[in-house]
Amino acid sequence: MQTDGGSILYSVDVEIVVPIKDTEVKARVRDAVEALFPEAEFEEGHGELRGEAHSLEHFSELLHDQQILDTARGQFFADQSGDTFSFDLKKQAAFRGVVNFAVGSPGELGEIHVRVKVRDPSVEAYVDHVAPPTEDGRPVTE
Repeated sequence: MQTDGGSILYSVDVEIVVPIKDTEVKARVRDAVEALFPEAEFEEGHGELRGEAHSLEHFSELLHDQQILDTARGQFFADQSGDTFSFDLKKQAAFRGVVNFAVGSPGELGEIHVRVKVRDPSVEAYVDHVAPPTEDGRPVTE
């Protein structure tokens, strides 16, 4: 873990995979996903859009704005394995620029699958950065 003038520098690799149905306009799907992950660089493949990023800063801002930090933490830790955590988002909500975690049955359009590998410092520390613990609905700061 490095610091830069008192702030922690995180080392993460974010992989985003989005199925694109034949009936969907690829550019619209790309715009929707970029609204959630503007830091990502995307490539179109056969029937899917793949993105790679090294930050979830904008996504974190959306979680704060929508006041869904506890929900996000639950989703991040629910599918954690070692230094990696994964989560799925509803594609339909992304078209509106909204974060909506996919739980239960898959959506009609498929889901946005996000896999985050944390290199430094730890998954717990990075999750605390992206979606800090809350008390009475407000982020707890140390």
